Amino acid sequence: MAAAENGVTAQEIVLGQSSPFTGPAAEVGRDFQEGARGYFAQVNARGGVHGRRVRLLSLDDGYDPERTLANTQQLIWRDKVFALFGFSGTPTVLAALPAIREAGIPLIAPHTGAVALREPFHRLIFHVRASYAQETDFLLRQLQGNGRVRVAVFYQNDELGKSLLENLRQRVSVYGLTLVGSRPIERNSDEVSAAAEKFMQMRPDVVIQAVSYRPAAALITHMRAAGYLGGFSNYSFVGSQSLAARLQQAGVGTEITQVVPFPNKARLPIVYEYQKAMDSSASRAGCNFIGLEGYIAARVLVEGLRRAGPHLTRAGLIRALESITPANYDGGGFSLHFSRTDHSGSDFVDLTAIGTGGRFIN
Repeated sequence: MAAAENGVTAQEIVLGQSSPFTGPAAEVGRDFQEGARGYFAQVNARGGVHGRRVRLLSLDDGYDPERTLANTQQLIWRDKVFALFGFSGTPTVLAALPAIREAGIPLIAPHTGAVALREPFHRLIFHVRASYAQETDFLLRQLQGNGRVRVAVFYQNDELGKSLLENLRQRVSVYGLTLVGSRPIERNSDEVSAAAEKFMQMRPDVVIQAVSYRPAAALITHMRAAGYLGGFSNYSFVGSQSLAARLQQAGVGTEITQVVPFPNKARLPIVYEYQKAMDSSASRAGCNFIGLEGYIAARVLVEGLRRAGPHLTRAGLIRALESITPANYDGGGFSLHFSRTDHSGSDFVDLTAIGTGGRFIN
C-alpha cells in the first residue's frame, strides 16, 4: 500500500501529541494519554485501520505555551506526523495555532473547551468535549437551583482564566446570581494565601475555580482551615481524581462539571468498553473522567481514519470526520455531531461532587 502523505506508511499512521506529562498539570495529561492509548491498543490488536497500526508520538510541554509551540513545530516538520491529537490546555493550544494553520494539519480533540478555539470556526480543529460556555451555564443553573447566589471566582491569570471570568461576568445575572469578586493566580503556581484571605473577606456562597487541581486543592484546604463553610465548584479540566486525592476528607461536597459520563459505572456501552481497555492495559490511574475523554477522543479519530479509506490524506480525514452524526455513528451512548460548518462534537455536561473517601457522586 503506497504512502499517502506525511505520517502515513504501508504499516502505520503516526499521530502527534503535545501535553503536560510533568509539572503541575501532569496527571491530566497522563490520564488523557492513557485513555487514548487504551483505545489505540485495541484497534492495533485487531489489525489496525485498513492494515495500518496507529502510533501516538507524545511530547511533554509541562503546560508551557512556548514548549507547546516548539513541540508542535517538531511534530509537524521534523517528525512529520499525519495529524495532531489530544493537545491539553487553552494557552498551549493557542500558542500552537500558527504552526497548525501554516501546515494545514488537523488537530483532533484538544483538551479544552475555550471559545477562542471555536469562534471563529477553525476547520482544522475538531472538538470532542462540550465548551466551557456550556459548562458555565450548566453550573450556574445548578447554583441558582440551590439558592447559592453570592459567587466569587478564582481564575488562572492567562487566556483560559480571563475568558472564563469574562463569561461568568456576562452570565451570572441571567441566573439571578451576583459576582462578589475574583482573584487570579499565575499559571503553574499554587501560592493561594493572599487569594484565600480576600475570598474570606468577600464571604461568597460559592467559589468557582477556573484553575487546575494543584491551586484548586490548595485554596480549598486553606479556606476550610480558616473556617469557610461555603461551596467550591470547578470546571472539568481541573482533574477530578487528582483534586480528590489531594483534598482527602476536606474535599467532600466539592463540585466539578464533567463532559463525559461516569467512568466507574458501566451504564453506557462506551464506559464498559473503556473499563475493559483499562483492565487490559494495567493502567496506572485506573478509570477516571479524563481517561474516558481520551478514550472517546481516540475512538472518534479512528472512526475518521476508517471513513477516510485506505488512500489516507489530511483533507480526506477532515471530510470523513465531518460526516459523523448521531444518525450514522454509534458512540456507545455518547452522541457526537460534526459537519462542514460545525466541529463542536458534543453537548454533554454533567455535575459531580466529591463524596466520602474521595468517591464521586452525581
